[in-house]
Amino acid sequence: MNAMLDIATVQAFLLVADLQSFTRAAEVLGTTQAAVSLKLQRLETLLGKRLVERSPRAVRLTAEGAAFLDRARALMTAHDRALSGEAPPPRSLSLGISDHAAGAELVPLLERLHAMSPNLTLAVTIGFSREMQDAYDAGELDAVIVRQEGSRRGGEKLAEDEFCWFASRRFTLPKGEPLPLATLAPPCGVRAIAVRALDKAGIAWRERFVGGGVTAVVAAALAGLAIAPLARRIAPPGLIDIGPAHKLPKLGSSKVMLHSKISDPAKLAALRAVAATFRSAGA
Repeated sequence: MNAMLDIATVQAFLLVADLQSFTRAAEVLGTTQAAVSLKLQRLETLLGKRLVERSPRAVRLTAEGAAFLDRARALMTAHDRALSGEAPPPRSLSLGISDHAAGAELVPLLERLHAMSPNLTLAVTIGFSREMQDAYDAGELDAVIVRQEGSRRGGEKLAEDEFCWFASRRFTLPKGEPLPLATLAPPCGVRAIAVRALDKAGIAWRERFVGGGVTAVVAAALAGLAIAPLARRIAPPGLIDIGPAHKLPKLGSSKVMLHSKISDPAKLAALRAVAATFRSAGA
């Protein structure tokens, strides 16, 4: 009798490939890292090929693993269609993300969601944490990833961001002039924290640039226009923390939280991949 592929094992392989982590794949599947590792070992034994290279810092596909990837996806798609008797019904996931939380994770996040759930329609809204939270509370969003603000309880912690004062390497501050700031407009919580810290320290400041999004704020900082209060996780290369050099007050840290009421299995699996992406970045 010919050997047969196990669907759950192939699914585990795809998650490891997409998330590049046994730990994050286990998180999505709701199992242990050891269980996922065992599934991969069984799959490699069955195929007679080494599919992944394991190291303490990363998990990468071998050439044979990369070659098997498309066939594994095709198998999972055929499996889903066989169960439903036709093409899977369209599903949508509406996700709100705080602009100060999105950062560089947004690109791999969307890549992984597409790879895992190609039939899932994504509606992603970027905005202020407070606005995203209000939309979620009103039932307008399935889930939100926001900075924890005030006394809000509940949710799942994805990361903890350290905020610092970032500027271009060529930025210079003439003596005696107010600190030029690049921020989002009110009611941005990060702006409020930064302004409050400067006022408390008795440091004069002025609004040099007000951006409609964090991308614009980062661009202003890279151009040397002003100093931007940003999470270290999302500050791009080319910006440096100038807080210590200019004796600026510490901005502290902020938790990135996931709030969700999703129960649909497919949407829930996609959301677990989202959570794993943020945790991988914060590790």
